[in-house]
Amino acid sequence: MIKKIYIVLEDGHIFEGKSFGAEGEALGELVFTTGMGGYIETLTDPSYYGQIVMQTFPLIGNYGIMEEDFESDKSYVSGYVVREWCELPSNFRTEYDLDTFLKKQGIVGVYGVDTREITRIIREKGVMNAKIVSSVDNIDYDEIKAYRIVDAVKSVSCKEKYTVSDGEAKYKVALLDYGAKKNIVRELVARGCEVTVFSYDTSAREIIEMNPDGIMLSNGPGDPEENIVPIENIKELAGKFPIFGICLGHQLTALAMGGKTMKLKYGHRGVNQPVKQLETGRTYISSQNHGYAVVAESLDRRYARESFINANDGTCEGMEYRSKQIFTVQFHPEACSGPKDTKFLFDRFISMMGGKNNAAE
Repeated sequence: MIKKIYIVLEDGHIFEGKSFGAEGEALGELVFTTGMGGYIETLTDPSYYGQIVMQTFPLIGNYGIMEEDFESDKSYVSGYVVREWCELPSNFRTEYDLDTFLKKQGIVGVYGVDTREITRIIREKGVMNAKIVSSVDNIDYDEIKAYRIVDAVKSVSCKEKYTVSDGEAKYKVALLDYGAKKNIVRELVARGCEVTVFSYDTSAREIIEMNPDGIMLSNGPGDPEENIVPIENIKELAGKFPIFGICLGHQLTALAMGGKTMKLKYGHRGVNQPVKQLETGRTYISSQNHGYAVVAESLDRRYARESFINANDGTCEGMEYRSKQIFTVQFHPEACSGPKDTKFLFDRFISMMGGKNNAAE
């Protein structure tokens, strides 16, 4: 039996849809992502913690769910919205369908709504909170407006350190887990690295005692300015080891270097975001998932240099701190299922650690 369900936006808009996945209600920050594929990676990306994720592509779930493709052990999204979902996925690797995944993960889903109209509202008014409800009687708009994502990194980071390698490793990498996607580890291991993953609040002293060849700062959710301990640790680690930061790692590094971040109107989320490399003038297509950006002008240009910008809106997509052997990017070079245009950045990190590219093609 198909059940009616509603999406209530904090500005008063109400959209009637149909329920799938887990039953219940969901409260979160409503965001949209433009990827035509990669929904498995989207649903398991810890950076979506506390958010209701809406796919703009009209049909989702056509190749089913494969747990091997998960970017984390569970999903952290608050709710999931699609125009239509595929009940009969076709793929030789399929283990089960999208509806089953949402039920297993306890995620409330909505389909049959006009995702184009909701996207237009978010683009015009900016990201806003929303609630998925089974009834529109007695809606508490104050509750919806008051919602805030808090303790995001703490909620998604690993609790204990662990090590991943593939036989003999040439380099030891310390990965600080702010919500790390599994493919970051895969890319490093493919290049001959032994990766030790540390919790977000691991002290700089413990990292220094490990004496890694390099440090990786991962992606993650939430407002970067809330992460006081990680920022202080990055300050202490800067200049002691080669450092490569991605997404939240990029933002935290900028804050550690005295810069500022800002919240974007509706963020950049999708697998088709163009970024321009300022040194070469070349444009790459990238995968992105962020609601905040570094304010490049807030950093001291004597030691901080902007390396990439978003070709659509000009916001900062990369920074370099050459005197400290640090480079960071806002986009995701590790993106799986793609695009793979910027995987060369992992090779650059290997070079900084004194090696060369050893990744399998």
